[in-house]
Amino acid sequence: MVKITDVARHAGVSPSTVSYVLSGKRSISAETVRRVRASIRELGYRPHAGARALASSRSNVLALVIPLRTGIHVPVVMQFAVSVVTTARRHDHDVLLLTQEEGEEGVRRVADSALVDAVIVMDVQLHDERLPMLRSLDRPSVLIGFPSETEGLTCIDLDFRAAGEACLEHLAGLGHRAVGLIGSPPEVYERETGYAQRTADGFLAAAGRHGVAATVHPCEATGEAARTLVDRLLAEQPELTAVVIHNEPIVAPLVKAFQDAGRRVPADLSVVAICPDDLAEHAELPLTSVAIPAEEVGRRSVELLMAKLDGAEVPPATLLPPRLTPRASTARTGTASAGSEGVARTGTGTASVN
Repeated sequence: MVKITDVARHAGVSPSTVSYVLSGKRSISAETVRRVRASIRELGYRPHAGARALASSRSNVLALVIPLRTGIHVPVVMQFAVSVVTTARRHDHDVLLLTQEEGEEGVRRVADSALVDAVIVMDVQLHDERLPMLRSLDRPSVLIGFPSETEGLTCIDLDFRAAGEACLEHLAGLGHRAVGLIGSPPEVYERETGYAQRTADGFLAAAGRHGVAATVHPCEATGEAARTLVDRLLAEQPELTAVVIHNEPIVAPLVKAFQDAGRRVPADLSVVAICPDDLAEHAELPLTSVAIPAEEVGRRSVELLMAKLDGAEVPPATLLPPRLTPRASTARTGTASAGSEGVARTGTGTASVN
């Protein structure tokens, strides 16, 4: 095992200088830091975690609170988690996973015991009960998602309101005047999860501006629920010519259900999905989509934490603009009529669209 004395001898400095380079507790010349770090890489030196924590008052561990509960699509959650873990390792940090079920107590436990240096929280609700605790922690935190009140917090996410708007505007530009949003499972809206509610809000707001009849439909993430919803939609809204799908597990079942019901995609029905690029690209019919930038959000959330740990100022809000990629699932409609009117409905109420 390579020791700190081996690194010191190789770099031509004292062991205490190597220690100061690792801890950052004393100013060391750039040339000496470069030489010590080169020796560390060449020799493969790995500081003892316990000793390093004692020396620097840091654990070099981040906590990531991930949502593992109903209505959550775990493969997409894991894309965020993998990005957080790989980025943390580039910053010489490990990641401790906490599940949503541990809630406020789990975060408080690891923070108060100094097990972690900082916290990343996913699956943020508009009125999240964890916010007072996060504001009071003596550890920095970053939220992947936006609550309704962001004061005193650092948040990052895709701009889901703009994503909902982009989907509707793309379809309106193709002449569609009756469009449905097939959204997350009902319990996601009942929890007032930020990304789901903001997508619906943006979708409906854009529909109002463009004079499009728009409806929002929560849907359980099962094939049976997808087929049932398609049958109901086509019975109640035979004029429907386009849908936006924001429910990753049932993208393929929904498209198949529409096709089985006699709607050709995109000749009779245009489809836009809000989902990871790989899901849209590798669908049987490549789907026009707004990408979920899981890798970028995960990476930048860690970078925000690293900056906060170093005492740097960071922006309180980082909203990533949506990127819509047209593919084979959307086309211009030949039956659109301008100036149509309708009613936009969510799972909890109605709003007029003109």
